[in-house]
Amino acid sequence: MTGDAPGVTPPGELGRSLGLFDAVVIGLGAMLGAGIFAALAPAARAAGSGLLVGLAVAAFIAYCNGTSSAKLAALYPQSGGTYVYGRNRLGEFWGFFAGWGFVTGKVASCTAMALTVGAYAWPSHAHQVAVAAVVSMTAVNYFGIKKSAWLTRVIVVVVLAVLAAVVASVAASGAASSVRTVIAPTASFAGVVQAAGFLFFAFAGYARIATLGEEVRDPARTIPRAIPVALTLTLIVYATVAVSALAALGPEQLADSVSPLTDAVRVSGDGWLVPVVAVGAAVAALGSLLALILGVSRTSLAMARDRHLPHALAAVHPRYKVPHRIEFTVGMAVAILAACSDIRGAIGFSSFAVLTYYAVTNASALTLGDDEGRLPRMVPIAGLLGCVLLAVFMPIRSVEAGVIVSVVGVVYYVTRKMLLGARASRDHRSQYVADGIRDAERKSTTDDISGDSPSLRSSTEARRDRSGD
Repeated sequence: MTGDAPGVTPPGELGRSLGLFDAVVIGLGAMLGAGIFAALAPAARAAGSGLLVGLAVAAFIAYCNGTSSAKLAALYPQSGGTYVYGRNRLGEFWGFFAGWGFVTGKVASCTAMALTVGAYAWPSHAHQVAVAAVVSMTAVNYFGIKKSAWLTRVIVVVVLAVLAAVVASVAASGAASSVRTVIAPTASFAGVVQAAGFLFFAFAGYARIATLGEEVRDPARTIPRAIPVALTLTLIVYATVAVSALAALGPEQLADSVSPLTDAVRVSGDGWLVPVVAVGAAVAALGSLLALILGVSRTSLAMARDRHLPHALAAVHPRYKVPHRIEFTVGMAVAILAACSDIRGAIGFSSFAVLTYYAVTNASALTLGDDEGRLPRMVPIAGLLGCVLLAVFMPIRSVEAGVIVSVVGVVYYVTRKMLLGARASRDHRSQYVADGIRDAERKSTTDDISGDSPSLRSSTEARRDRSGD
């Protein structure tokens, strides 16, 4: 038999065990924790009450990116996301550039989420708790995608319950005021765009759905449906919670808050909810960390298969059907960063890197033809221009760090191509010499057999001379 038995995953491939509900939940788990508990405060610092406009801008760009991602994921149902799309649609370099941006940016996102767990769970030992969170979530991913999806479901339910409690607390109190949600005249264009960049970091969780192309059942139908569903649900939650936080705290207090949602329930007079919200924040960040490690490992798997990363990392566990070497490597890198980084720096760098990733996504979608279900041209164009705009208006240190890491990636790619070219040239010369030696040996053997070789003629003449004497 040449085919695989039904339900049996061929060696070296990932198991297709996720349905639509699982894919949506993984996207929700990635987005909800990052957005609500990590991005609201820096967005308020950038735009004040204008963060609501920034939220709308971020949602629109995320929709464009999600639509482009869904179309491309249906055409290329493989692990790797835009790394695969860019390579196939724009060329090898752009695929590598997208993959480099995704891996480096999401490693930073993993670091931010791990530190968020530590900040809420045990503030005085935030870094130690962050490292422990990374180790535990890496272990969950290591033992299989289905267990990851199950745990993410539990986390999403807990987070939604906590957020609903926050909104209800604010709505029922007399401390909230709709006046605080009115956009002040001091809100600037640059501030609103920068706020959109921070909040886009929160929406970017739907990328995890696109990177699971090899693990989703019927990816051509499931992925295009899962991304907009997860994105719409997340937008509704974000808008509701952002309005509640602004109404309770106002833009100034929200901007200065380390834990805005716990401050919101405290101002509302429900002090008993503070520890509940703190636990919910830690659980939400764990959900994001779980999904982020999952997405980074799948894109890294695709790059390792193409030897843009060490090929040894492309191994898939024979029992658990996960890229176990990559997951261990990613987990170790995030644990090291979590031990010595800060949340704001990690979020800023991640936003810049992920925006470059989605710029390549939209550029790839622009190349689709009519026979491939081409999107309306304005969707990928708006997404591409929006990503560039948001990236440019991120804080200067984030832009500088992102540019430096991007340049390092380009140098790595060019150096690798040059080394591979030199090796190929040496191999070609070695093969040429070896072929010449074999040809000479074959000719020598043929001459010996025919009696025309110089050595054979010399031996024959010597015998004739002795017989003449």
